Amino acid sequence: MNIKIKELPLNERPRERLINKGVSSLADEELLSIVLKTGTKDASAKTLASQILKQIGDIKNLKDITFHELTKIKGIGAAKACLILAIQELHKRMNKKLDKILDVKITTPEVVYEYYKNIINKHQEYFYCLYLDSNKKVLKEKLLFIGTVNQSMVHPRDIFKEAYNVNAVAFICVHNHPTDDVRPSKEDKIVTQRLKQIGELMGIKLVDHVIIGENKYYSFLENGKI
Repeated sequence: MNIKIKELPLNERPRERLINKGVSSLADEELLSIVLKTGTKDASAKTLASQILKQIGDIKNLKDITFHELTKIKGIGAAKACLILAIQELHKRMNKKLDKILDVKITTPEVVYEYYKNIINKHQEYFYCLYLDSNKKVLKEKLLFIGTVNQSMVHPRDIFKEAYNVNAVAFICVHNHPTDDVRPSKEDKIVTQRLKQIGELMGIKLVDHVIIGENKYYSFLENGKI
């Protein structure tokens, strides 16, 4: 059934849900419908979004779709295809700098700061792990979670499972404080100490925990807290 977005109750409309509950609460179809903005006389924006997702199989495949492939989908003309491709390119450019961190040798906290200082623009805390080889080169970078750092959110099993998967011998934790205050909170200290102790037991060393702020950072290593 093709139900137009304006026919949905206010609390079920994608834009209203984004405003009231945050962008991360939206399903792939809802996010894509916001990008499309409007539907056609035969299909709502949500229906078109659903058709696109069905066509590509998985949202991750959207990064590789072409103009020709998009315009072959019924209801997707040149204007809508251009909107999707513009979002696709913006995503690539935003992630381009972080992609370069693979194989980089982490010698100082400043190196970490230079790659992650852009995440201060986020309104939430983003918690990353950098997995290192014996030469301190980055094997993998992984976003573990989004939200305030606390013991219940930072699961050691997730961190160390990934370390084993890539044969890492060490790791660095990185997260941002959306304010200008990079001083570690009580929870930051607890999480860091916990990961350090578990790492010592498992033979995978926590090298540092870097907190990113606006034009500054805090390193547990530099401050003698690791």
